[in-house]
Amino acid sequence: MAKNEYELVICIVNAGYAETVMDAAKDVGARGGTVINARGTANKEAEKIFNIAIQPEKEIVMILVPSKIKDDVLHAIYKLAGLKSAGKGIAFSLPVNQTVGIAKAEETPAEKEKPQE
Repeated sequence: MAKNEYELVICIVNAGYAETVMDAAKDVGARGGTVINARGTANKEAEKIFNIAIQPEKEIVMILVPSKIKDDVLHAIYKLAGLKSAGKGIAFSLPVNQTVGIAKAEETPAEKEKPQE
């Protein structure tokens, strides 16, 4: 089975932190993303269990990235908008089986810095 060429990075953060997520992702080579306004559904019991205040207004940031920079993007997002930050974000990735309408970009900054294999 062939490795997927792209991954979809999804990050859910408190409202107002989508730009922080995008800045972090772009710094390591992502080209852009899509932001969706959302509302969290966690209850007070979950707040007690995890010992965090849950803000109901959220932003979901979806970023399609080449598989080879997915780890860099997730790490950058974690550093700037992770659960221990004001953004209180969670991020994860999903494999993308097929894409259409994506123009091949020139090398990203992260790819230029990595040694050739």
